Amino acid sequence: MAQKRTRTSASSSRRHPGDPFAPTPSDRFTFGLWTVGNTGRDPFGESVRARMLPTHTVAKLAECGAYGVNLHDDDLVPFGSTTKQRDTIVRDFKKALADHGLVVPMATTNLFSHPVFKDGAFSSNDPKVRAFALRKTMAAIDLGVELGAKTYVFWGGREGSEADACRDPREALKRMRDALDFLCAYVKDNGYDLRFALEAKPNEPRGDIYLPTTGHMLHFISTLQHHAMVGVNPEVAHETMSGLSFAHAVAQAMEADKLFHIDLNAQRIGRYDQDLRFGSEDVRQAFLLVRLLEGTAGGAKYTGPLHFDAHAYRTEDEAGVWEFATGCMRTYKILAARARAFDADPEVRELTKPVRDVALEPLLSGYTRAKAAKLRAADIDVDRVASRGLRYERLDQLMMEHLLGVRGA
Repeated sequence: MAQKRTRTSASSSRRHPGDPFAPTPSDRFTFGLWTVGNTGRDPFGESVRARMLPTHTVAKLAECGAYGVNLHDDDLVPFGSTTKQRDTIVRDFKKALADHGLVVPMATTNLFSHPVFKDGAFSSNDPKVRAFALRKTMAAIDLGVELGAKTYVFWGGREGSEADACRDPREALKRMRDALDFLCAYVKDNGYDLRFALEAKPNEPRGDIYLPTTGHMLHFISTLQHHAMVGVNPEVAHETMSGLSFAHAVAQAMEADKLFHIDLNAQRIGRYDQDLRFGSEDVRQAFLLVRLLEGTAGGAKYTGPLHFDAHAYRTEDEAGVWEFATGCMRTYKILAARARAFDADPEVRELTKPVRDVALEPLLSGYTRAKAAKLRAADIDVDRVASRGLRYERLDQLMMEHLLGVRGA
């Protein structure tokens, strides 16, 4: 059962009186235990920050104005814990959630850290590994539901290969499909109010990860037995790693009604998975993404949790972690305000106004033989159409001026 909200935005507003960009729970911002809890360890250096207790993380996120906290199973209950240890940890965590008014909108399973998953979890060649992955995920689903989660994310961090001859990729996809069909049936059999969201990534930690982009995931979902309860969880860094437009990936997911969750961060194209503070790289793409999610251009608005899957620089102590968390949320709110001003700008509205043709538009969808004949006979002066300037240079400059704060509110 979900935790009852008891906290208001008062603590946040007291710290930033009159600040329209101060985060509040109504903004639906969430962080993972693994995000703000990142200790700064990397392949070249040890931890620079102490591990935070989950209950401490909950308290500090509440102070920052967050709405919720998400988790892998191992983030909360260390791998190998006894049943008694597990129950004590979960009891204390629930109390912290209730005391500070946070919720758990999403949960997921760690199927990548333990050495047993070195060659995949659901796609592994070893049936014992696949069985353990299913068993671990069922237990983690139970934990997520107990904490109130409504969305369950699957990131296949080890579902891939370096030596591609190790298995037929088609067999890997079949095994992953079998696993998700099994787990969907498990959720239904238990009567859980839960849906799944699949998260794509092109590489790292594997040389190549199966289903590397959101588009791949959307097609894969269409092959599942219970496809209606499965959507996607796109991540800024993952899609950007492949050099693609994240906003386009999210738009495709929204158009398919499959955007069940989203991971916000920042990333430089061509780099390893950086998980930087949201908006700290490629502010244009960040703006276009927020504009899309907020529906300021007239499209449907995304109303789910806004999750920041990012972590503070290795240079920071714990105080810097909370500056990082607040920065993620503030940047989103600032970009949302810029997007509203941009789409309310009369000149922008004029430049983005659709071209109307009452004679041709009815012919462009819903094929009939008569429509096809009318299209063939239509008088279209292609040279005249081609000669018309679209003024996208002006439109793009207007976007930059709104972003830079010299135009609009």
